[in-house]
Amino acid sequence: MASTIQALPTEVVYLITAGEVIDSLASVVRELVENSLDAGATRIVVSLWPQQWRIRVADNGCGMNLDDLHKAATAHSTSKIRSSSDLWKINSLGFRGEALHSLTTLADLEILSHCVVGKLGWRVVYGYGGEVVQVEATAIAPGTVVTVSSLFGNCSSRRQGLPTIAQQMKAVQATIHQIALCHPRVTWQIWQNDRQWFTISPAPTTGQLLPQILRQVRQGDLQELKLEVPNPINSELSTPNSSLPSLKSPVPSSHYPLSLEGAPPSPIPSPLSALNLVVGLPDRCHRHRPDWVRVAINGRMIKSAELEQTILSAFHKTLPRDRYPICFLHLAISPDQINWNRNPAKTEIYLNQITYWQEQIIQGINQILRISSVNFKETVHTTRVSKLLKATEAKGDYNFNPQNSNEDNKIPNSGTDAINRISTPHSLKAVAQVSNTYIVAEHPAGIWLVEQHIAHERVLYEQLCDSWQLVCVEPPIILYQLSPVQVSQLQRIGLDIEPFGEQLWAVRNLPAMLQQHQDCAEAILELSLGGDLQTAQVAVACRSAIRNGTPMNLQEMQTLLDNWQRTRNPRTCPHGRPIYLSLEESALARFFRRNWVIGKSHGI
Repeated sequence: MASTIQALPTEVVYLITAGEVIDSLASVVRELVENSLDAGATRIVVSLWPQQWRIRVADNGCGMNLDDLHKAATAHSTSKIRSSSDLWKINSLGFRGEALHSLTTLADLEILSHCVVGKLGWRVVYGYGGEVVQVEATAIAPGTVVTVSSLFGNCSSRRQGLPTIAQQMKAVQATIHQIALCHPRVTWQIWQNDRQWFTISPAPTTGQLLPQILRQVRQGDLQELKLEVPNPINSELSTPNSSLPSLKSPVPSSHYPLSLEGAPPSPIPSPLSALNLVVGLPDRCHRHRPDWVRVAINGRMIKSAELEQTILSAFHKTLPRDRYPICFLHLAISPDQINWNRNPAKTEIYLNQITYWQEQIIQGINQILRISSVNFKETVHTTRVSKLLKATEAKGDYNFNPQNSNEDNKIPNSGTDAINRISTPHSLKAVAQVSNTYIVAEHPAGIWLVEQHIAHERVLYEQLCDSWQLVCVEPPIILYQLSPVQVSQLQRIGLDIEPFGEQLWAVRNLPAMLQQHQDCAEAILELSLGGDLQTAQVAVACRSAIRNGTPMNLQEMQTLLDNWQRTRNPRTCPHGRPIYLSLEESALARFFRRNWVIGKSHGI
């Protein structure tokens, strides 16, 4: 097999962002693991002996032949790119050819590798600067084992300036977790001092992998969404014939369909990119810090203040105060949309058309937060119990799902009909009211309890956000002894307020929603206590919403349920409290043992 590793031309080396890539145990692990993933590995074993400053990474990737092993550790040698134009078509995790060469200047490096198409495996030991000092045939399964020993042994001051071993091991764990999230189909085994430290089992999707990493989150707390997104129009850039790759330079317009699991891209052009979102449902889980708002692009975790802020904004007024969402975003987009060549660690990038991607992210999060058919794990239309219900409905007066009476209460047979039916505003049917506080609602997937006050509060809040309307009041509302700060606050949210005498103030307009309230003065005093316009909107919605303890008839309850289901964020109120409790039909069936065989349950 011909060699695939080549030394980069001088002009390409000059275009590559130079810098130290090896600065800790975690950085060594990251560079070696990324090489394994680029080689197509599906199983990676990382072994660490931190007190000895030794790391070994073994994988089952495609391996290297002897010619490649001779060139692997020389400066700027790589199989990932060939020319300067390839810098705009980066589909691999590594491309600069710096890591192995840098390791030979800082540590002892040994590589054992067996190419999948070769008959022999080889062991190669490298000297300073990447020079090959020993070569021998060896027995090894297809794949590669890289061992780095005595890291920073020739530069003891570097070791002294690093964090403690415990802190470095924590950084190693975080690095592997980040990479595993981007490549969920890979099996990971991590060893420390010849003892198994932790493992990560492969999963079909990132959402199914995440509970292995974030232990306090359950699978049912997460919602995952995968979308195909059209590439932005006029996305091509322009490049002069020379100089550094510029943000204003033309780029080849080829598009590559990319895999969210990190598989090699197809050479067939594609007009679509992909967006994968894993979201912790705000009524079930959240964090004290924004430490689990993560962004990845094309298989690599990155830092992007713009995209992270976009995610946080999409969860505004869905979480309790000072709480933050759990959200992992993975974009798989055409490589000509990205400039990776901005930082040696490749975590800071420039993303073309970022406003377009921000819009797609907001739409994706909004789709997850809505209550719709795609958010239900199962419905009665696909269970054995539903068949029994259909049989009994044909004989009795009770109808399990009677909302479409104009269709003779026909239960849809096809999956599409079922989905359309669940998505209608009447997918919740008001059945009763408990303690004049909770609405009991029947749903095709079970029974829901909806807290009437905060459900109405969510409806009113979104109405106020869409249309903040102030109306004049005559006579004006008179307030007494307002501080200058309170007066300024009321003026900030648009109220017309002026002195009306000593220690008296006249308010001549107020939010339309408060117009019919008898306690308008108390409501305005509440609005004067501080906060921005959105805080005022939350306060108005809370005060205007139907109170708990208020009796409602079936029609009023149904109207509230319909309006609530149409809101953009129906899972929580603007204060972040959960609005509903769902009892799925499958859970009810398990509790009442409806899966028992009748004969056996009678002792027959």
